[in-house]
Amino acid sequence: MKKLLLSLIAAIMLVPASVKADEGMWFLMFIERLNHRDMQKMGLQLTAEEIYSINNHSLKDAIVQFNGGCTAELISKDGLVLTNHHCGYDAIAELSTADKNHLKNGYWAANRKEELKPSSLFVRFFVRMDDCTKRILAVVNDTMTEADREKAINAEIAKIEKENNGGGKYVVSVRPFFQGNEYYYFVYQDYKDVRLVGTPPESLGKFGGDTDNWEWPRHTADFSMFRVYGDANGNPAEYSEKNVPLQPKHHLPVNLGGVKENDYAMILGYPGRTNRWMPAGGIEQNVKFAYPAWVEGAKTGMDNMKKYMNQSDALNLIYASKFASTANYWKNRQGMIDALSKFQTAKLKAAQEAKFNAWANKPENKAKYGNVVATINNFYKLTNEKSRHDNYMMQMFRTSAFATVGRSLGKQLENYAKADAAKRAQLAPAILEMADEMYKELHIPAEKDILAAQLKLYSTKSTGYKIAPSVEKLAKDYNGDFAKYVNAAFDLSIFTSKDRIKAFLDLPSESMLSNDPLYVLTNDMLTHFSSKSDEIAKAQNDFGAAFRKLVEGLRVSKIGDIKYPDANSTLRLTYGKVRSLPADKRNDATVNNYTTLAGQVKKYKKGDAEFDLPTRVLEMNNNKDFGRYADKDGSLHVNFLTDNDITGGNSGSPVLNGKGELIGLAFDGNIEAMAGDVIFDKKLQRTINVDIRYVLWVIENFSGAKHIVDEMTLVK
Repeated sequence: MKKLLLSLIAAIMLVPASVKADEGMWFLMFIERLNHRDMQKMGLQLTAEEIYSINNHSLKDAIVQFNGGCTAELISKDGLVLTNHHCGYDAIAELSTADKNHLKNGYWAANRKEELKPSSLFVRFFVRMDDCTKRILAVVNDTMTEADREKAINAEIAKIEKENNGGGKYVVSVRPFFQGNEYYYFVYQDYKDVRLVGTPPESLGKFGGDTDNWEWPRHTADFSMFRVYGDANGNPAEYSEKNVPLQPKHHLPVNLGGVKENDYAMILGYPGRTNRWMPAGGIEQNVKFAYPAWVEGAKTGMDNMKKYMNQSDALNLIYASKFASTANYWKNRQGMIDALSKFQTAKLKAAQEAKFNAWANKPENKAKYGNVVATINNFYKLTNEKSRHDNYMMQMFRTSAFATVGRSLGKQLENYAKADAAKRAQLAPAILEMADEMYKELHIPAEKDILAAQLKLYSTKSTGYKIAPSVEKLAKDYNGDFAKYVNAAFDLSIFTSKDRIKAFLDLPSESMLSNDPLYVLTNDMLTHFSSKSDEIAKAQNDFGAAFRKLVEGLRVSKIGDIKYPDANSTLRLTYGKVRSLPADKRNDATVNNYTTLAGQVKKYKKGDAEFDLPTRVLEMNNNKDFGRYADKDGSLHVNFLTDNDITGGNSGSPVLNGKGELIGLAFDGNIEAMAGDVIFDKKLQRTINVDIRYVLWVIENFSGAKHIVDEMTLVK
């Protein structure tokens, strides 16, 4: 008995206490060394080589970054791509018109010729990665300023990128990790001919709207489908009717067996950003200064978009994508404020930093680490009010098409006015194309209201840090009536119509441009936004070095126990299990780890923009017309929960079982664990996924597009 007890203790001691099965966004190249045994114990049946291989096809070859901000996966031998509805939203909106409103009504291509090409859409395949830490850090030293350090690193990065780009065949990205203490390079290949295959109607793809966003239980068909095309040899190529569907190295088989509590689940994708190493002062700054301004600014923009979107389908299409993106982060940031406050995350981080500070001021550590915490805290103290100011301004830039016009279209017109006749002839087509893109995505009355409201908010709420001089002057001259100013400025500005831009190109004038009210205002705001005092500039430089040393010291001292780097849009793997939340009376499911079509129908509100449903869905639910996609309990499962560690950028990521088969599609997190980007909550954090059987039911049974399902490799 004693020997058995000792054996058990020894076995427990061999398991790294800091590695939690459901926490972590892991590099694929280190799976064998860090995670594979844990994953096998939980249910993985693949080798590490089958997940990540340079020489042979592996799971990585079926995972792509979708248009730079989401994740998608290849699910057929003919380049069929699955991602979220909200990831394809921009492309679907662009391809829609008031007469052919694919966003509202859905769309399924009957054949390859009917697949639709948006103007700009790409997917990025991951080829390989490698460690270049020693090489990068060899060109820097502790005596450098942060600016000099960055310059030296960028020069070395340029060399690494050139050495590995295959003569232009590949895109190479060198990225810092652990706050610049490690560096890795990533080799990618981009395909730009990507076409829409199909999408459910918005009433399914966005069911629940902003009300249900970040909430559980969910009942959303958050998916859309595209296809990747290449040339006859499978290489990337610009759009051409001669291009053919890509034959990927690997595509994911689709499992129809469903999931149950404690089933193994892993997710591969491109998580955008986490801040698990963020100091206490940074968390405090976000909660009290930055995020409240973000929330208020976003809501101001949304309110002024929405009143026009409600007027017609045409106006709704113009602003649908911008509104959806703004609304997503508006709710996210409010959730972050609530969660970080509730769980006193800043206080927990401060306690860790106090422990670190004691270690840092031991004689053997003091020279290198002694001032780290004080330097970091000084930076946040100096920039708290600026962070509030900057977030009000950023939401103006993000929601108003004209708030940055001085540096976008304005800069092009400035170059044009200064050029000679020959150069102007070269510049004009690109300027007209830029104007075309700008004016087809705005409505002047809406833009007036958005800009006026944002200027009013910025001038009255950003009180702790000096506002842009031009805005301060306008507030005085117009007695705070920014609507009056905006109406006058739009009447005079050359930037408010394509015809005025054309007229300027015919008779360019530098003085006309320099006196244009919107050009002057937006340039002044952008200059003010990017400026900083000498005191803040020095504090920022010192902060960069101190934060790097904090992370290094936390790892060296083992006071910080995080073994994986923060997310930064590089391919990662997270593994865990199907895992329920406590029972919830709002969910009719037997176990609170899934939802059903019946539950979706219970939320139905006829004519409601968020909770309306197609009549056919109501009829099919009433008849239990679920076909081969019904669960063994007889219901149609819609969404399910896992405890994987994901964040923004993982949208569209595949949820895989232990055999590497597709069981679902990740699309959201739960608001109770919204602090997850800063600190992982093992008890509450969940990933919300679309059940792959519901995806296939929508395609085949509801939409009648069985030919698309027939492309896939289905397993039971």
